[in-house]
Amino acid sequence: MIYGLGADICDVRRIRASFERHGERFALRILGDGELATWRSRSQRWPDRGVNYLATRFSAKEAFSKAIGMGMRLPMSWRHCEIANAASGKPEILLHGALKAWFEARHLTAHVTVTDETDYAASFVVVEQTLNTP
Repeated sequence: MIYGLGADICDVRRIRASFERHGERFALRILGDGELATWRSRSQRWPDRGVNYLATRFSAKEAFSKAIGMGMRLPMSWRHCEIANAASGKPEILLHGALKAWFEARHLTAHVTVTDETDYAASFVVVEQTLNTP
């Protein structure tokens, strides 16, 4: 059964401005450890791709927080929610710490999709709950 839906659209120019104002501190606040490695790699080769990566991750985490009905309050946090890619390229949500425990205790699973264009990044998340029935 559907537990929640979340959608977010993010202005890449706003993310770029935040990054220019705060530098790597901004990325450290938003990205988990695995995401940071990917962001650094992309940013070194193509700085614009690094900014777009930040925007898609920001957008996906906002959409996830809406789908679980919490917004950005504990146990939801930027760094406890990571958006990774499966070998096929499909985006996946990886959770850590108290957020992972909270999510698993409710028997939830999540599906995410992200996209970006020059000026915008958008994400959609569907969270399902598996009910144990006799």
